[in-house]
Amino acid sequence: MNRVMSNRLVAALYVLPGLLLLLVLIYIPIVLTGYYGLMQWDGIGAMTFIGLDNYSRLLQDGTFWQSANHTFLLALFSALSLIGYLMIALVLSGKIKGANLFRKIYLIPMLLSSVAIAQLWLKIYHPSNGVLNTFLEAIGLSNPPAWLAEPSLVLYALFVPILWQYAGFYILIYYAALKNIPESLVEAARIDGANPWQIAFRIKLPLITEVIKVTIVLAVVGSLKYFDLIYVMTDGGPNGSSEVMASYMYRQAFRSFDFGYGSAVGFFLLLICLVVTWLLRKVTASKEPIQYS
Repeated sequence: MNRVMSNRLVAALYVLPGLLLLLVLIYIPIVLTGYYGLMQWDGIGAMTFIGLDNYSRLLQDGTFWQSANHTFLLALFSALSLIGYLMIALVLSGKIKGANLFRKIYLIPMLLSSVAIAQLWLKIYHPSNGVLNTFLEAIGLSNPPAWLAEPSLVLYALFVPILWQYAGFYILIYYAALKNIPESLVEAARIDGANPWQIAFRIKLPLITEVIKVTIVLAVVGSLKYFDLIYVMTDGGPNGSSEVMASYMYRQAFRSFDFGYGSAVGFFLLLICLVVTWLLRKVTASKEPIQYS
């Protein structure tokens, strides 16, 4: 078996199906998106080469930069939410009653589709008979806001279900990393007189630093290309108040039938994701990984 696996031709044949899938599903579409961004095209008729005109138009498009601002704000909130997820994971990793039940509860949003979550929160945010406004009226707040119709509130109202949707995913990652810490280290710290806060912040968190760095990249880059829940709940409205880069790209390509400009927006979004990923990896890079002793 080892002799077979050492044969480069056999190894290449094993890798080939995966490479073909990457090529067909990822790399070729990326190249085509960049190519279409150089064209004026309605998606049906003949394409006309216009060079970098679409990208020049994009840089001067105030609506695009407004959507970019919303996207980066979502990325910031997603990164900050990791602090809350980490605190919950720290609690659940301890010896508390009902930890197994809470872990299952936090995983429920992961089992639902984005469309189902959007429909659920549309009911919660309903201005007249939604759960949230009904509760606010019950505690004496008259005329509660229409959360998804107020330009100043809609973006923050959307952040809540988005962060709730992925809470279980990050809590599970942190929980698994924390449970992987040798119990002997924690017990030694307790014997030396460390309190729970010192154990959490001076022992556990430094040992899962690499995991935290990975989740920061996942949360930020994932937020930059977020689309589905916003599309279902508000479709970028009202008046673009909840538009993000991905929804703006969709609107240009499939609503305005300007596939050339939509492709330019998509390719520019890809470049932003690559640059942000590179910057995050540079900022969070460590010289020497922490190892268990």
